[in-house]
Amino acid sequence: MGVADGLVLTHGAGGSAEAPLLVALARLFEGRGLTVQRYDLPYRQARPKGPPRPHEAARDRAGLREAVEAMRRRATGRLWLGGQSYGGRQASILAAGEAGLVDALLLLSYPLHPPGKSGERRTAHFPELRTPALFVHGSADPFGTLDEVEAARALIPARTRLLPLDGAGHDLFRASAPALAETIAAAFLDFTAKLGRAATR
Repeated sequence: MGVADGLVLTHGAGGSAEAPLLVALARLFEGRGLTVQRYDLPYRQARPKGPPRPHEAARDRAGLREAVEAMRRRATGRLWLGGQSYGGRQASILAAGEAGLVDALLLLSYPLHPPGKSGERRTAHFPELRTPALFVHGSADPFGTLDEVEAARALIPARTRLLPLDGAGHDLFRASAPALAETIAAAFLDFTAKLGRAATR
């Protein structure tokens, strides 16, 4: 049996594991030999609609950790964790608290701050994040400008990269999901190919 890398993908606050971009990414990565799980966070498992509540974040991270551990039993190679918006935020907080839990992060539309509230940064854990991360961010995202993403990346002591998407908003849909997935997957696979186990900036 060959070595297979594993990827857990999770969703944003208003979405689910059936989000078109996550479905397209999973199909694409699976076509390239990865073992992929699209994971519904616990709050979404509890109710089909509506956003997460602040007190649910710890439970969402615990569920995400369980999904990572389950993937570890299935995949024999590197282990990666990706999330869109809220899911990416919880993935990064989880990784910051458990160095070595995964080998890299794929952060889609990381919500740096609420729209119109640039002073309410969601980066307090970034100085503790020692997991390499690829940020995918649209230039029209109200949750953070590209310049703000660059400033946030500077807080992270691990290797990071930004894939900017000109004209894309928070949902990243400047193109069809399959075409966008191709762009993201190529960038992430290139990013991870250049990482060592202890990659640093």
